[in-house]
Amino acid sequence: MDVVALPLTQLDGVDVYAHSLEPGPDVAVGVSRPVSIVGFPFGRTGGGAFGIWVQGTVASEPEVNFDDLPCFLIDSRTRPGQSGSPVIFFSTGGAISMADGNTAVLGQVEKLLGVYSGRIHPESDLGVVWRREVVSEIIEGAVRGTD
Repeated sequence: MDVVALPLTQLDGVDVYAHSLEPGPDVAVGVSRPVSIVGFPFGRTGGGAFGIWVQGTVASEPEVNFDDLPCFLIDSRTRPGQSGSPVIFFSTGGAISMADGNTAVLGQVEKLLGVYSGRIHPESDLGVVWRREVVSEIIEGAVRGTD
């Protein structure tokens, strides 16, 4: 996996919409749950500099390593230009299933699940998502590579 994390230093006139690397609300996110992939398919924007929200579903158990790697699969029609996109659970609010089996009534919920890195095969709609905690570990480690 190739990773790049750059400090943002010239932010005059830039609005930043950050996704927290903290665990966030303990919502139930398992197989078949909807997710959003926010990116730039084919380099296109959703208007201005905004990303395009593409929907998908969780396709493998998010807490179980896929191919012995800290990632899971989603089923979504992603395209070139979406690698590096945040994959989030998003709900406008209401009754939401929680990981402990209970239901909670919450306002808007946005939880970063990980970062999309591409499809498992060009003819497949299954894509790989590196889990949030892996992204956090890489950034916190701040280890510079050789390339």
